[in-house]
Order: sequence, then structure tokens, then C-alpha cells
Amino acid sequence: MQTATTEDAKTYADEMMKRFKLVDMREQYSDIIAEAEANSIGYMDFLIRLLSVEEEGKNARRQEMLLEKANFDSISSLKDIDYSFNHALDREKIEELGKLHFLTAHENIIIIGPPGVGKSMIATGIGMNACNAGKRVLFVNAKELVDKLYEKMTAGYLAETLEKLRKIDLLIIDELSYIKMDRERESLFFQIIRQRYEKSSLIITTNLPMGRWDELFTGQLAATAILDRLLHHCHVLSITGDSYRVKGSKLSVKNGKDI
Repeated sequence: MQTATTEDAKTYADEMMKRFKLVDMREQYSDIIAEAEANSIGYMDFLIRLLSVEEEGKNARRQEMLLEKANFDSISSLKDIDYSFNHALDREKIEELGKLHFLTAHENIIIIGPPGVGKSMIATGIGMNACNAGKRVLFVNAKELVDKLYEKMTAGYLAETLEKLRKIDLLIIDELSYIKMDRERESLFFQIIRQRYEKSSLIITTNLPMGRWDELFTGQLAATAILDRLLHHCHVLSITGDSYRVKGSKLSVKNGKDI
């Protein structure tokens, strides 16, 4: 009789946890019960243990989903940065930005420097921290972004696309360099900047100093209007030095190896 009652209780517990999507609790509750019995754990501690297992599992799955949806070109954390190679990197500043206070304050980051100095790696590392903190992130190439917006506009889906972008906590626009926008694409880019102004955060990486941003847009007036909003609440990282990729190439040649 006791065995049947126990089995009925287990069946009921399994069904309820499945219904309420308590995935980790359902997988581990038998082991946690055995642990509680072996160590004479009280009811409240037992309950806390069950809840913490479910919380950890849900957080891990959410982080995995957010990282996948972020569309990073590569998986690079801030810990992967080789500060010894390039002393122009402001380690203290980068690590402070990695704490994500700028996200809470709805501030932006602009990372400026020549190709290969780690701009995208820094942006990705900060973005990964944001994903791990439960924030929605999107990493997108600048040209691909404006072309996609133009495509959606011509198809009549611009409003829906802008609404999806509005829900992104951190939008990372990579390689805003050496592209020349026409007036329509410039207007679409400006809509993104205006939409996020003082509401959510942007990270932009670029090879071009801000004094040359008129080369990206239709003229100085448009560049000034965009920079005015970007820079109002902004952290600027200006990086100089050699390229990591050139460094790797030189080492490969020196060692007689292919890249």
C-alpha cells in the first residue's frame, strides 16, 4: 500500500512539474530528496534547494538562447584580450564597461581604431557579458543593417522591424566604416539612433575618426545630427597600435606555418 502511495505521489509530482515546465526540478528532485533525508535537511532548506536548482537551469538556458540570438561573429570574452600585445588598450576602462553600468544608464559606446586592433572583440566581450546578465543583444554589420532596413522598408515591413530592434537591450553595430549611405539609408540609420536615444544602448565600432563621419553620410549636417545623439551619453574608446591579425601573420611566416 505504501509503495503504491509513493508511486502515485511521484507520478503526480512528475506530471505537475512537467505541466509547469519545471525542467531542472523534475530531473533532480529525487536526488535532492535523497540528499535531504541523508543530511536531515529541514523543509525550508529543502524548498530553497529545489528552487535554486530550477533558477540555475532556467538562467543557463536563457543565457544560451540569448547568445545564440545575439548573432556574434565569434565567441570572445573580455578575458581573451591580450593587453600585453597592445598597451594602447585601456584595460581599466574596458573592464569597467564590461560591468554594464552603461546599459543601466542607457549610454552608448563608440570604439574607434584601425583594422585588427580588437574593436569587434571588445564589443563582443561586452555583448557576451550582457547576454550572461539576461539582456537581449544583437550584433550586426553596419552595411548589412542598413541594407536590411531598406529591404524591409521597400517590402512594407519597416515598422515591424523597428519594433523588433526597439526591444533589443544592446545593439552592436560593427564596422561602420568606408560605406557611403544614400539619403534613404541614412534616414533609416538615423531612425535607429533616434529610436534608442536615452532609452537603450548602442555599441558602434568604426575605423573612421568622428571628424570624418561626413564620408559615411550625405554630408556634415547629417553626420552632426547623428553624432549629436550618439555622443550625448557616450563612452569613446580610441585604440591605436598594430593589428592582431598582422601579428598572427608575422608569427606564422616566422615559424614557417600557414595561418
